[in-house]
Amino acid sequence: MHYDAVVVGSGPNGLSAAITLQRAGLGILLLEGKPTVGGGMRTAELTLPGFHHDVCSAIHPLGVGSPFFQTLPLADFGLTFTSPPVAAAHPLDGGRAAVLRGSVTDTAIGLGEDGKTYASLMGPIVNDWPTMASDVLGPLRWPKHPVDMASFGLSALPPVTLLTKRFQTEEAQALFAGMAAHAIQPLTNLTTSAIALVLMAAGHLHNWSVPVGGSQQIANALAGYFQSIGGTIETDRMVRSMQDIPSARAVLFDLTPKQILQIAGDRFSGLYRRQLENYRYGFGVFKVDWALDGPIPFTNTDCRQAGTIHLGGTLDEITAAEQAVADGKHPDKPYVLLAQQSLFDNTRAPAGKHTAWAYCHVPNGSTVDQTDVIERQIERFAPGFRDRILARHTMNTVQMETYNPNYIGGDINGGMIDISQLFTRPVISLSPYKTSADGLYICSSSTPPGGGVHGMCGYHAARVALADVFDKPVPFALAQG
Repeated sequence: MHYDAVVVGSGPNGLSAAITLQRAGLGILLLEGKPTVGGGMRTAELTLPGFHHDVCSAIHPLGVGSPFFQTLPLADFGLTFTSPPVAAAHPLDGGRAAVLRGSVTDTAIGLGEDGKTYASLMGPIVNDWPTMASDVLGPLRWPKHPVDMASFGLSALPPVTLLTKRFQTEEAQALFAGMAAHAIQPLTNLTTSAIALVLMAAGHLHNWSVPVGGSQQIANALAGYFQSIGGTIETDRMVRSMQDIPSARAVLFDLTPKQILQIAGDRFSGLYRRQLENYRYGFGVFKVDWALDGPIPFTNTDCRQAGTIHLGGTLDEITAAEQAVADGKHPDKPYVLLAQQSLFDNTRAPAGKHTAWAYCHVPNGSTVDQTDVIERQIERFAPGFRDRILARHTMNTVQMETYNPNYIGGDINGGMIDISQLFTRPVISLSPYKTSADGLYICSSSTPPGGGVHGMCGYHAARVALADVFDKPVPFALAQG
């Protein structure tokens, strides 16, 4: 059977690309190698019956505020979010914590003497974000609002270790460090400030909301909408070569360069093939899920109200830990990203019980068991945590890649997202979604704007394919704010 386009891979970007093309009136087939759609958005009983854990992606700061997702009636397909009272918290020794709250003002108040500096930095970004979002979350191009983008860039371009020199307190500095560490790279790198600022703005505008029922519900809603407008999904269809793909005018890969080379490398020019071969992957992650007999007993009460916790201590500690990973080491006190969704979503665990999800960064491809160091970091700020563990499930980088082939060496960002690959991912090009082969495109997080559950990579890739192959515009406008 012939289709207008085939999308390979059903992560958030594959689903978004398929939806964008289908909405333009085309006939689209979405192929998924696993039994269910979702890519990193899957939920399963990993530990004990009745305990539902997000297998990979669990924290979605850009989900509710995605300019693309906001154009979709996902609530009609069962997707609901709940918002924790505190978006994110960063505990420090002695029972202290820095807290990202729903408003700039409330967050600033909690930062004491750094409050005025925080408000002067974040206030304009939050105010301008609705008009900047599609530019920040897209390929390098002349912005629609250049003055706002230039102002943002002055704060976003430097490393977060430089940005934090504006602040005096350990709390404010640590808050930015924990946010910037989502970039999964040394905090001394350029543009790590951008990651922190974007995530904080998202928290102020939309909280860091939790999908009720787990990450799988985001995938199910996207897939349900796609099918409702005429799209076709085939699961258990692993693509290993172009011969596995039905006839189509365009093919979009929600895959990273390594897999694309294996599938279609012989279709590319020598130069393009070498560029993909030189694409750099970043740190891996070691992940733990827990079934718990009760909530995590954080010493700081604000941490008990947060959906997301950044563990790692001070700016200096986190900076040292991330640099150690970059140097191929496993720090004794790693940065740990933790989520405690069951506090706000009672579908995740049996009555009175809870789940927790966490990972730390490790060298790409590491098989070193990090369970103990992660649990020690949690115990540091929540004494008695280990007493509440009923069961645990772990995944090292090899197991992460086995589960989701896009996670090369445990890299969940689709490739290093430092300054040299922020906008030039996967190659230096005016249109990074196009390959050198006619009709073949990349729509994964290996293209701008990179990792995260927002669908913008898929949207932008589909937009290029619509213009190139089908001479069609995108049949809708992105949401503003």
